[in-house]
Amino acid sequence: MIKIAKLSTLLFASVLAACGGGGGDPGQSDLKYTITLRAEKTQLPVNIGGYPAGLGVYAPFTTTLYVEAREGGKPIPDGEEDIFACRVDQGLNSGSLYYLDGDEEHEDEDGNPLAYSAITLGANSGGARFHFHAAEQAGVARIICTVTNPVSTQRESASVNITVGASTGMAASIAGVAAYPVLGTQGNTSNLRVSTAIDAYVLDDANQPLPAPTNANLQVSIRPVGDAATGARLVAGAQSGNSLQVKTIGGVGLFALSSGPNVGPILLEMVADRSDNDVTNGIQMPITALLVVQATDRVAPTLEPLEITTTSVDAEPTNGVPFSFVLEAEGGLPPYTWSALSSLPAGLSLSSSGVISGTPNMREPGDVSFAVRVVDSAGNVDQANFTMTISGSAIVDPLTINLSGCGSDINTACPLAGATAGQSYLYALTASGGPATGVVTWAGTALPGWLTLSAQGILVGTAPAAPGGCGNNDFFVTATKGTLSTTRKVRITVAGAGCP
Repeated sequence: MIKIAKLSTLLFASVLAACGGGGGDPGQSDLKYTITLRAEKTQLPVNIGGYPAGLGVYAPFTTTLYVEAREGGKPIPDGEEDIFACRVDQGLNSGSLYYLDGDEEHEDEDGNPLAYSAITLGANSGGARFHFHAAEQAGVARIICTVTNPVSTQRESASVNITVGASTGMAASIAGVAAYPVLGTQGNTSNLRVSTAIDAYVLDDANQPLPAPTNANLQVSIRPVGDAATGARLVAGAQSGNSLQVKTIGGVGLFALSSGPNVGPILLEMVADRSDNDVTNGIQMPITALLVVQATDRVAPTLEPLEITTTSVDAEPTNGVPFSFVLEAEGGLPPYTWSALSSLPAGLSLSSSGVISGTPNMREPGDVSFAVRVVDSAGNVDQANFTMTISGSAIVDPLTINLSGCGSDINTACPLAGATAGQSYLYALTASGGPATGVVTWAGTALPGWLTLSAQGILVGTAPAAPGGCGNNDFFVTATKGTLSTTRKVRITVAGAGCP
C-alpha cells in the first residue's frame, strides 16, 4: 500500500514572482497565458501488491504527465523554480504524485521516491513533467495543474482524469478476520472474553470492495462441526442464532460470535452471491469462505504440550462434491497455525486455521496419505499423518477455447488480434479444461488463404496488401483434447495504411 509520505505546503495561487513576456523584458508582458496537461496513460491497473513507483515497461502502475504553458502562443520563459502547481483534486485514495527526478529532497533516507498530494515544478522551455502512481483502491483520480501570469495575476488551469482499476461489482472472494481468534468458553475460570467482533471482507475480481447493496449480501452460519458449535451463536443487530444475513458497508460485513460451553474450534461459513449481490432471494452463485475461532476453558499457568487431537479424517470426500473438515489441536499457546507437509487429494487444500476444504477431483479415486503440521503462538510444533479416502468418478471440466469478446452463439465471431496490411501476423491460441492428461491439438476450417494454423495452435501468415486485403477474415478453429472437442468462430481484421 502506498503511503502519502509528505504533502507539499507550497501555495498554488501565487507561485510566480515574476515571469518575462514572450521576447520582451521579464515581467513586462501581459499576453494571455494558456496551459495544457496530458498523461501518457489515462488508465492504470490497481496496485494490489503495493509495487513502488518507477519508469519503464516493468513499472505498469506509473504514468508520466506533461504540463506546458504558453504566453501569446509561445512557450513561457524560464527563470522561476516554481512555475507550475499541480495537485490531486480528487481520488487521492487511488494514487499520488511523484517527482522521480533523482533529487534527494524528493526521496527518503533509503533513496525511495516520496509520494505527494501536491507538487510544484519549474519550467523548461515552457513545460515540465511529473508522475502519477496507482494505489490499491480503484477509482478516478483528477489531476489539476495551475500557472499564474505574474503581470495580470490571472490563473490558468488544466486537468486530466486517470482511471485506476475497474470494479466488477460481483463477489469473488471473502476474508474473515476475528478481533479475538481465541475465546473462552461460557463460564470459563480464567476470565477469558467469550465474544468477538468479526469483519468479513467481500471483494470483487479486481480485489475491490463490493458496492453498497440494497439487501443483505452476506450470509454467515455456524457449521455443526465438533462440540464447540453447540451453544455458540452469531449476533448482528437484532439477529441472533446459528445463522444470520448482513449488509456490507464499503465491502465489509460486521457481526459478532459468542462462544458456547464447550472447548474446540468453532467453524464459521460465510457466503456471498456472485449473481446479484443479494442473499435474501436465494443464492445462485455462491462464493464461500471458512473461518475458525478457537474456544478454550482456561489459560494454564504452565503450557501443556501441543498435541494434534484429530486421530483420523473420518469423513469420506466424493469427487465433485464440496467438502470441509476441521483439524483440532490442544495445549501449547493458541491460536494455532496449520500447514500441509505433503500434497492433499487434488482439489483440496489446508488453510492456516486448520480447515481442509475444496471440491475433490481425483482422476483415480482411492486412498491418499498426507502429513500436516501445527505451530502454536509460542513456536511449539506437532505433526501427524492422515489417510483420506476419495470416492466417486473424477469430474472433467469442459474444454474451453480462451477467447474474449465472444457471445453465446457459436456463429458469433470472437475477435482475435488485428493484422496490418502487408505485414506478418502471429497469434497463439490457448484452451483450458478437458481431461487432466493429454495435450490440446488444433484444426481450422475456412481459413483465409494467407493464414495457416499449426496443430499447436499457432496462427501465422502475411496479411494481404491494401486495399484489396483489408477487412474482416472469419473462420472456425477447433481444439481437441482426448475425447473432447470444442469449436469457435473467430475473426481477424486486416487494417492499416491504405485501408478504408
